[in-house]
Amino acid sequence: MTTLAATPIPERIAALRSTFLSGRTKDLAWRRRQLERLIALMRENEERIFEALTLDMGKPREEAYGAEIGTVVGETEYTLKRLHKWAKPEKVRTNLINLPGSSMIQREPLGVVLVIAPWNYPIQLALLPVMGALAAGNCVVLKPSEITTHSAALMAELLPNYLDPQAVTVVEGGVAETTELLEQRFDHVFFTGSTRVGQIVMQAAAKHLTPVTLELGGKSPTLVDEDVDLEVAARRIAWGKFFNCGQTCLAPDYVLVHGRREQELVDALKAAVESFYGEDPQTSKDFARIVSAQHHQRLVSLIEGQTVVCGGVHDAATRYLAPTILRDVDPGSPIMQEEIFGPILPVLRVESMDEAIEFVRARPRPLGLYVFSRNKAVIERALNGISAGGVSVNDTMAHFTVPELPFGGVGQSGMGAYHGKHSFETFSHRKAVIKKATFVDPALRYPPYSGLKWLRRLIG
Repeated sequence: MTTLAATPIPERIAALRSTFLSGRTKDLAWRRRQLERLIALMRENEERIFEALTLDMGKPREEAYGAEIGTVVGETEYTLKRLHKWAKPEKVRTNLINLPGSSMIQREPLGVVLVIAPWNYPIQLALLPVMGALAAGNCVVLKPSEITTHSAALMAELLPNYLDPQAVTVVEGGVAETTELLEQRFDHVFFTGSTRVGQIVMQAAAKHLTPVTLELGGKSPTLVDEDVDLEVAARRIAWGKFFNCGQTCLAPDYVLVHGRREQELVDALKAAVESFYGEDPQTSKDFARIVSAQHHQRLVSLIEGQTVVCGGVHDAATRYLAPTILRDVDPGSPIMQEEIFGPILPVLRVESMDEAIEFVRARPRPLGLYVFSRNKAVIERALNGISAGGVSVNDTMAHFTVPELPFGGVGQSGMGAYHGKHSFETFSHRKAVIKKATFVDPALRYPPYSGLKWLRRLIG
């Protein structure tokens, strides 16, 4: 079978639509085969994926496996085990007025979908949506990020060799190619990236009335109560913040800590950083690098004028920025106005958890919320008082790892969700079906009408 890689974008999409209309992607055996081949791709090319991620971002092998390879394999295996059950028609109750008859919800694929992936987890955040779309029976256009060039090139090479090349195509390139893709008609657009670009994607999709899933970001806050296991909290916050060099949409963006524990937390965070990466993180094999010179310069500028209590060291030549902790940060400063997306952690003092909750409520709704406390009342006040895409209590980013939980944002942090069955549902249409018998055909429904008495009894 020939691939579509050398074909102009409109022709590629037309070819995918022809494949979809042929009906073969609806076959459950075809879907299972695509998922099995995706697992084979990940397992058979592990070293090449490690190499690409190292060249793009200096990712430690353990982080690359856990967050990229292992996540894709694990969730694909999870889906394979449950796909038959998810795809079955779902029987629902039929109301009295439609008896004799039966009703059901039938999941069917949407058609040809577009997945626009980001650079921070260029394998996982590209292939998990692709996997969900294939599990639901769709054809897929994948647009990987042009920033992580080695990972994008690897996917463009491998996907046609493992997946059905007449159902999946990879479009490499930058803004021009993405713009051209967004001019086409798709049946769904799945975008992961910044809020600014998410607005562009949504505007383009609206021209075709195409539904969108937007996985965006925002400033995910961390609340640290006075009643807390401080050492555990510090380790989990530092891990979540500095994993992937802070380039994670779910990373703790800033910390609001009860004033009585501020100094202790800062000291514990510094100790955690040293225990993770040693006295000189630049020599650690476990600390990644900033993805590009532009992003590196942006992050360095955010530190200027701040009170640095840990880190701050940077090297433009190697795109290194040390794990950095700030305190006494002005809430109005630039670093508190935009998502940091790097290894910089501002620590802000509050006098109560109620003050922390109000601080978060006054800002756009975040993708993630992290609450550290042993006080159940404090936890419940935060859960009930703050709207967020997802919450981890006494941990960071943990809710992302549970396939039964939907992952997605709210408000400016995104719309729609995926992971596990939620991915299958995102890329499926829930078609309503009712089947009626013909051996009974009450005259009551037809003119001339006999009044409201029986209608009131049947309908209510």
